Formats: sequence, C-alpha cells, structure tokens
Amino acid sequence: MIHTLTELLVASVALGIPILLASSAEVVSERAGVLNMSVEAMMLTGCFTSVLVAATTGSVIVGTLAGATAGLVVGALQSLLSVTLRADQIVTGIALNTLALAGTTFGARLLLSRDTIAPGFDRVAVPLLSDVPVVGPAVFNLPALAYVLAPLLVLLALATSRRTGWGLAIDAVGEDATRADWAGIAVRRIRHLVVLLVGVASGLAGSYLALAQVHTFADNMTAGIGYLAVVAVIAARWKPALVAVVALVFGVAQALQFTLPVLGVDLPVAFLVMLPYVLALAAVAGFVTRSAGPSALTVPFVRPGH
Repeated sequence: MIHTLTELLVASVALGIPILLASSAEVVSERAGVLNMSVEAMMLTGCFTSVLVAATTGSVIVGTLAGATAGLVVGALQSLLSVTLRADQIVTGIALNTLALAGTTFGARLLLSRDTIAPGFDRVAVPLLSDVPVVGPAVFNLPALAYVLAPLLVLLALATSRRTGWGLAIDAVGEDATRADWAGIAVRRIRHLVVLLVGVASGLAGSYLALAQVHTFADNMTAGIGYLAVVAVIAARWKPALVAVVALVFGVAQALQFTLPVLGVDLPVAFLVMLPYVLALAAVAGFVTRSAGPSALTVPFVRPGH
C-alpha cells in the first residue's frame, strides 16, 4: 500500500508540475485582464520544438531554451491579436490551439521519426530528504530542471505580489483599464508583457513535459493540460498561493488514470481519461460563483477618444 501511495504521489507531482508552471504565469495575465486560452498551443509547440532541437543538437539545455522560445512566439501572436488588434481572446486562443495541433502534427511527420529520442534531464535526489517515505521520492527526487524552475516561480510570485508596485499595477489594469490609464499606467505594455510571460512559462512547461518526462514527442501530447492550467486559475479564485494546490490536485486526477487499475479498481478507460476534466468542471462550478474574477478580464482596452 505504501509503495502504491508513493507511486501515486510521484506521478501526481510529475504531472502537476507542467500545470503549475503554466498556471503560475496565467494567473498574472488574467489579473491584468487577458485570458490566454492558447496556453495549450504554447505548451504543445514547446514540446515539439524542445524535442526537435534537443534531438538535433544533442543538448537538453538548448532544447529547453528553444521550447521556451517557441512558447514566446505563440505568446507574441496571442498578444498581437488580443491586445493590439483587440480580437476576442477566447476565439483567438482556441484558433491558436487548433493551429498548433495541426502544425506540430505535420512537423512531427516531416522532421521527426517514431524512434526519435531526445536527451533529457536526469533525476537528482536530494541527500537524506529523498529517503523520506512517500514524500521524499515525489518531492526531493525530481528532474534537474525542476530545481531550476522552482526558485523562478517563487521570484515570479514575489515580483507580482499585491505588495509590489508591479503587482498593484497589474491588478489596476485588470480591474479598470481606463482608470489605470488615467493614472498613468501603461495598460497595453503591461498586458503585452504578461501574455509574453505566459508564453515563456508555457513553453518551459512543454519542454519539461517532453524532456523531463518522456524524452520524445507524440501527437497532441499535452492532451488538454493547457486547458487545465487555465481552469486551475479559476478554481484557485485568481489567488497565486492556491494555484499550486489546485495544480497538484489536477496532477493527482491525472495520476489516478494509471494508479486505479493497479489497485484493482475496475473502471472504464474512458472515465479514467476524462477524470481530470470532470474534476475541472466540478472545481469551476464550485468556485467561480463564489469569487468574481478581475472586472476587465477578456475586455479589450480602448483608450477614450481613439
């Protein structure tokens, strides 16, 4: 039983980390009024590009940076459409997801083979702590990239805290962009920056999924993880501190797909696959009615007189 619980927690953390990476940036973007449904596209292009570049160059570091850059490119396109051109944020996000799915599938057929294996990140065990029963193998025996990204997430949370000037400016833009503009806050600049931030973070999440987990690329390998990252923000009621908890819960829901059959729980495969998304719907239904999001979320900013 202890062995099974350990395996469940290990899988939950592994599957929850990509969601946490993307949702930690997405919550900042939504606080500034921009909803990025294209997180899935950013992650998927990050997966494909990181594997392609890592397999070509033999460098996992170069592959990771390439994945982050690919996510940044998708983020720049989302920023152009939603902030500059003021297109519908939900429609453009879904369109980019569809484009990324088709593009990476075609690219894999063209540039990768089924036996393409990219170099990946080895697991690094923290002495003593990794030997702690159940928790140790899951939290203190992670791929090297996780130990690099963890402090970056902490810095992101601190920099965008409501106790900082930038954090207050982000919230002001997300609540009332017009009044924020009157106060001298560069509304469009902030919104561009936060969307680009989501692009980089989601690209890194895709790189982590590909290079730290499976070391290869498969069609639609994100399989809706990007959407779960967006839902995690809503379920966490736009509170950065709760995002990590929700991301881990979604990781557990995904891990149960593999753990329940081992425990002898006889459930249809289709139900196990859709379990994370059923949980996501339940989370949104339970939390969204209790907490209003930023007032200007999804509302394009138009300067009066322009």
